[in-house]
Amino acid sequence: MTGPDDGVDNAAGNGIAPRPSLGGPQSAAAREICRGVVRVLAAHGLTALAELPLPNGRRADVVGIGPDGMLWIVEIKSCLEDFRSDHKWPEYREFSDRLFFAVDTAFPQEVLPQDAGLIIADRYGGEIIRPAPEIRLPAPKRKAMTLRLARASASRLSVLLDPTLPAEIGLGIADA
Repeated sequence: MTGPDDGVDNAAGNGIAPRPSLGGPQSAAAREICRGVVRVLAAHGLTALAELPLPNGRRADVVGIGPDGMLWIVEIKSCLEDFRSDHKWPEYREFSDRLFFAVDTAFPQEVLPQDAGLIIADRYGGEIIRPAPEIRLPAPKRKAMTLRLARASASRLSVLLDPTLPAEIGLGIADA
């Protein structure tokens, strides 16, 4: 067991404990869509994690994994300006079997690429309006993404169990 004299600084003595983060979008509108997306994925048998860092340095809004290892990435667009100003989404394709956009009912759907799936969502749930084409990942990339998803998920749960954990082992634990 760790004792008070073992040299571990877990922030307990200074009264400042880092606030654990479970990831997720910053804007209120995007958070509402994200919540609905997580519910849609669950209805399709996938579990989800928000804000997963990808190997190329990008950060996927939502990544879902199915019981068969199928990986879906969902790119949330909270408004038209968000879509027009963000051109990173094509770089997510190489890390998923299916790529979706998720928007609310007010979003002009006709501007979204037809070669990606479409989810309409709000905080209560959503619906897949257009399925995404399936392009299966090669086995080594699937394994790497599955491990990345598992480690990030476990790290976020660990921080819930011990909010001082990032201070103890270094910041960025949720990005493992």
